Amino acid sequence: MTASPRAIELVNVAARAADSKQAEDLVALDVSGPLPLTDIFLLATGRNERNVVAIAGEIEDKMNEIGVKTLRREGRQEGRWILLDFGDIVVHVFHEEDRLYYSLERLWKDCPSVELALTVSESAE
Repeated sequence: MTASPRAIELVNVAARAADSKQAEDLVALDVSGPLPLTDIFLLATGRNERNVVAIAGEIEDKMNEIGVKTLRREGRQEGRWILLDFGDIVVHVFHEEDRLYYSLERLWKDCPSVELALTVSESAE
């Protein structure tokens, strides 16, 4: 099974939002095979707690602007690992240390990556 076109569209909106707040090491993984509840994980890293919160906030704002509501949010108060569940995609925004410690890329290494389009194409404008 592969990620739906809608999930790919949403992960690119989220990735561009994260990138606009200087998120680092953006990685999208197609987890639709092993996980029936979501299609894509987006992983992003913030430099500190404040940056992690800003990245997550911008992602939520941009997703809400296109009519996608946050189904679940965890970790915002601590600012170390914020999980945002949008249904088709789940976004994980990590502090650098927590990203290394939990190493989700290693846990999901058998899942293919999804190419991210971090710039808006001229035809989409």
